[in-house]
Amino acid sequence: MKPPSALPAATEPFALAAGTLRLPPEAAPGSDSPSPPSRAAAAPKTTPAQIVLIGLGTIAFLYFARPLILPVFMACFAGMALKPLIRWLSGWHIPAALSAAVVLCLLVAAIGIGFFQLGRPALAWMNEAPQHMAELRQRVQNIFPRLARLSQAAAAVNNLGASEAEKNEAQKKSATVEVNDSRGTGSILNWTGTFLTGAGETLVLLYLLLASGDLFLQKLVHVMPTLHDKRRAVEISHEIQQNISNYLFTVSLINLGMGLIVGGGLYFMGVPNAAMWGMFVAVLNFVPYFGPVAGVIVLATVGLLTFDTLVRGFLPPAWYLLLHLLEANLITPVLLGRRFTLNPVVIFVSLIFWTWLWGVPGALLSVPILVSIKVVCDRVPAMSPVSELLSR
Repeated sequence: MKPPSALPAATEPFALAAGTLRLPPEAAPGSDSPSPPSRAAAAPKTTPAQIVLIGLGTIAFLYFARPLILPVFMACFAGMALKPLIRWLSGWHIPAALSAAVVLCLLVAAIGIGFFQLGRPALAWMNEAPQHMAELRQRVQNIFPRLARLSQAAAAVNNLGASEAEKNEAQKKSATVEVNDSRGTGSILNWTGTFLTGAGETLVLLYLLLASGDLFLQKLVHVMPTLHDKRRAVEISHEIQQNISNYLFTVSLINLGMGLIVGGGLYFMGVPNAAMWGMFVAVLNFVPYFGPVAGVIVLATVGLLTFDTLVRGFLPPAWYLLLHLLEANLITPVLLGRRFTLNPVVIFVSLIFWTWLWGVPGALLSVPILVSIKVVCDRVPAMSPVSELLSR
């Protein structure tokens, strides 16, 4: 057996002397010999051009793969929101598959009842939309007679210099309306088929996610290489699920209560179909910024169609605007706390981006996606600048 001094030079870096790690001569301090290149220095760096190309490629993929990706996102966020109910039912020793089936059936039943109870007056109002618009124009002209005189003056200027025969011909053309609805009907049927297909895919995937429990989290932890990565994956997953669940559940309760209060106020004002309009503004309130603006415009239209005077016509939008300001500045910050205090500019940009990318579902998912990104950035030290940018 060779003495310790005869050990090969390759084992010297790992030799311990008095409990300390002995460095090799070439790595000792004060040595003039160059040290071997480290792995970090040899690793290739990502250039800004490559980052831009990766980002553009991701956006293009999300846009063109929308029929495939959108149901997955909808099911994932809905699963996070409904996960507490599954855990509560599991506490009563109900299997996860049965709990998922019960929760999903109750959800579909509630949506179906709401659609049939509120959808029929909505469809009737949409079918009478041209008549309503003509009536609204007449009401506005009666309330603002100066606008009517300006409109007549503009029409007189347009007809200036025209002969009597040309005026009669223009009136005949304006009175005769030919409707060719074949292309519009085909687009509506295509949209309905796409919507039903996406809704079915979302419901099936939502059931599978709820019935599988924490299977995907266990698989994710299993493939992580180190214990630190496993712990971080579990913490990030639990925090995202908890934050998304708290956010969606709290916002849903706030908007539902707001819809009931708005509908009750409209009922006492004498607005027809008050429950339908209350639930309509409650759904619009899920979309930041654009939703409340659309709600004010819709209720202003309904008020002007319902009442003869300007003051009573603006009571419905004023009632909704007052409740929205109270909810946005007092109720929501108190219930959600500072965990969801995001930068308003980032929220607005995210809303525009996801609405352009996925339409109305993207507008509904813009804030949950932003909350998820912030949770990940808070947990990953390398992404702390992004987290600071997203915070208020």
